[in-house]
Amino acid sequence: MEVSAQGLGGLSVVGFYAGGPRDQKKVNKLYREAYDHGVTFFDTAEVYGPHINEKQVGEAIAPFRKEVVLATKFGFDVDPDTGERGGIDSNPKTIRRAVEGMLKRLNTDYIDLLYQHRVDPNVPIEDVAGTVQDLMKEGKVLHWGLSEPGLNTVRRAHAVEPLAAIQNEYSPWTRNPEAEVLPLCEELGIGFVPWCPLGYGFFADAINENTRFSEGDFRAILPRITPENIPHNLEMLYYIEEWGLRKNATPSQITLVWLQAQKPWIAPIPGTSNSVHLRENIRANDISFSSEELKEFQIFQKLKLKMPKMHSRCWMVWAWKLHQKDN
Repeated sequence: MEVSAQGLGGLSVVGFYAGGPRDQKKVNKLYREAYDHGVTFFDTAEVYGPHINEKQVGEAIAPFRKEVVLATKFGFDVDPDTGERGGIDSNPKTIRRAVEGMLKRLNTDYIDLLYQHRVDPNVPIEDVAGTVQDLMKEGKVLHWGLSEPGLNTVRRAHAVEPLAAIQNEYSPWTRNPEAEVLPLCEELGIGFVPWCPLGYGFFADAINENTRFSEGDFRAILPRITPENIPHNLEMLYYIEEWGLRKNATPSQITLVWLQAQKPWIAPIPGTSNSVHLRENIRANDISFSSEELKEFQIFQKLKLKMPKMHSRCWMVWAWKLHQKDN
C-alpha cells in the first residue's frame, strides 16, 4: 500500500480539542485543499464523534474517493443507533457491525486501511485477523493494521494476515516506538503511522507557560504541559525553533520532516481544521535533513534526556562538539 508522505488526521475537524464539529462546507474545502496539495491519506475512526467524523470525512473526500487511501478504526462497543460508546470490543460480530456502519457513513463500498483501534484482551488477535481477512475476501477491506499493539500481538496478527501499518503516538517527546516497534516494522515490512506527531500542538508552537485551555480541552491535564513541567519541555521546542532558523522553517515543519526522515515507510498524520496550518504542514515535504543533520539532531535528543537543566543553546554547542569528536 502506498500513501502520501503525510496524511491528514480527522480529530481536529470533529472538535476533539474544543469548539465542536466544524461546519461541513469548511471541512469539504479543507480536505479538497489537502488533496489538491498532494495529500492522499485520510484517517478517521468509528469513535471520533462517535460516528460524526466518518460522516464528515466521507462527504469531504467523495469527489476524489477513488484516488485516495481512506483509513478508519474499529475496536469499541459503539451503539449503531445512538453512537453511545461502551468499552473495548473486538468480537467478530462487533467488527462486522462496525464495518457495515463505516461503509454507510463513509459513503463507500470499501475501506483501504482498517485498523483495530485498541487490542481487546478478551478476543484472541488471531480471531480478529481472521475476521478482517474474511472482510478482505469480500472486498470490503483492502488492507489492515493495528493501533498501539504489543510486539507479540503484531507477530501473531501478521502471521494470519500480513499487516500494512502500525499506528502509535510518535513525536520528539514520545519516542517509545524507536526501541522495538520500528525495528519490528522494518523486519516484517509494515508501514508506520505516527499519530499526534506535533504533540497536541506543542511542536506547532501553540502551547507555552501562558496557555490557558478552554473548558473541555483534555490537554489541560496532560502531565507534559503542567506548570511545573512545561518550562523543561519548552527547551526541546526552543531547540527545534533553532533548527527552524537554520532551515527557514517553522517548528511544526521541522518536527514533521524529522519524523519523515526516520524511515521512508513512516507517514505522520497531523490533524488540523485550519487551512493555513494545513499548508504549513504540507510544506514540510519540501524540506529535508541530510544524514549528518539527522545525526546531529539525534545526538541532542539523546543527551537532553540525561541533563535536563542545561540551556538549549548550550545543548546545541555541546552536541555539535561531541559530533565533531565522533567524526
